[in-house]
Amino acid sequence: MTTPPRTLTFRPHERIKDPADFRRAFDRKRSVSDAHLIIYGAENGLEHARLGVSVSKKKVRKATARNRIKRLIREAFRLAKADIPPGVDLVVLPRGPKLDFDAARASMAVLARDAARRLRAPRRDKPKPPTSP
Repeated sequence: MTTPPRTLTFRPHERIKDPADFRRAFDRKRSVSDAHLIIYGAENGLEHARLGVSVSKKKVRKATARNRIKRLIREAFRLAKADIPPGVDLVVLPRGPKLDFDAARASMAVLARDAARRLRAPRRDKPKPPTSP
């Protein structure tokens, strides 16, 4: 008997909806980026990864274009889900309005893994310069 294959669906419980969860990911200040996407990460304490997408009206003026970018990012997450470690929240921001699916998919796979690895590593704070009396 074989185990059933993992489904590649994007379930409602894998979506970040609460503004507090978005804020937590931004406040955690663990981000990775490339030429196409910026991904902020935070631990979520769950057995699955969750995705939040934020597309700025300043960068992408038309609502149809913003919605298209959100769909592309959700699809890239859905296909990369098997490679993303569980227990992380990922908040994704596109760098600009010219995002295509191949770029989103390639970026998501690499950046999500890097974000999860960065969350596990201890934070290296910059040393403060000494103050003179």
